[in-house]
Amino acid sequence: MDLTVWRTFVTVCRLGSLSAAAAELHHTQSAVSRQIAGLERQLGVPLMERHARGVRTTAAGEVFRHHALATLNEADRAVRAAREAGDGAAFNQPLTVGATPSLAAGVVPEAVRALLKETGSLRWSLLPGLSAPLHDRVVAGELDIAVVTDAPPGLPHDPRTERRFLGVDDMVVALPVDHPRAGGGPVRVQALADETWAEDNDGSAALLHQHAARAGVGARIELTAADLPGKLALVATGHAIALIPGALTRGLRTDVTTVSLVDPPTRGVYTVVPRRDPHPCTAALLDHLATAFASVRADHDGVTSGPGVGHMSPC
Repeated sequence: MDLTVWRTFVTVCRLGSLSAAAAELHHTQSAVSRQIAGLERQLGVPLMERHARGVRTTAAGEVFRHHALATLNEADRAVRAAREAGDGAAFNQPLTVGATPSLAAGVVPEAVRALLKETGSLRWSLLPGLSAPLHDRVVAGELDIAVVTDAPPGLPHDPRTERRFLGVDDMVVALPVDHPRAGGGPVRVQALADETWAEDNDGSAALLHQHAARAGVGARIELTAADLPGKLALVATGHAIALIPGALTRGLRTDVTTVSLVDPPTRGVYTVVPRRDPHPCTAALLDHLATAFASVRADHDGVTSGPGVGHMSPC
């Protein structure tokens, strides 16, 4: 099959509109429509259906989109690898890293900084997101590595990826700096039962509800933020308190502080990489990520962190 038609189909899926896809691809709308119709004839199933605001995939179309995207990404990687091998630049291919927002705020940049000291110039990009979508992007070939957590709903097991455990991250409570409990020692969640909580994602909310339920109390999540910075803004301005990862404490804004919980909820932190055709710098970056996360854990535990353990081989 012609991969050009596959690219057209994936573009229509992403934009949800034949006309928008035609404009982006510099085709006419009728040409895009003919390509999709031809693809449906080849496959023998309808891939798209129209609705009031454009088009959407059928069940068969969504399955095909997932595999088509992986195939196109792999094809692009094959072209890049061949060209870079031809000019001797195999170790200069761009590195694309995905990470949950809390890990993207500190652990990942610190690890990449250490990597760059070894490799010199290296083009790289950082894409924050939630764990499950990041895992899927590794499978699809869009990310070279993802740094994720097993917070609810957890991580899928996929034979196409390799997972490495970095450590356990204790959740802490974010407070405005003028909160009565700011600067105090660990508290039990029962002492916070009357507080208003803010949340930005279902996984963190599930950890909070589970922790409170084990203690025999409830947690009133009355405010919802679009993302982690929004949640911290609600805390900083005194509207709520929030459950946040301990790994984030090193990079908190100055008008937010934290207090530890007694027997806190935890989440495991992992790296996910493709089993096939990993980036040449993957092994070295994994080592630096382990060192960076251990340093953050030591800070959070009140332990002075020492130098990284072991030799970090260059990529």
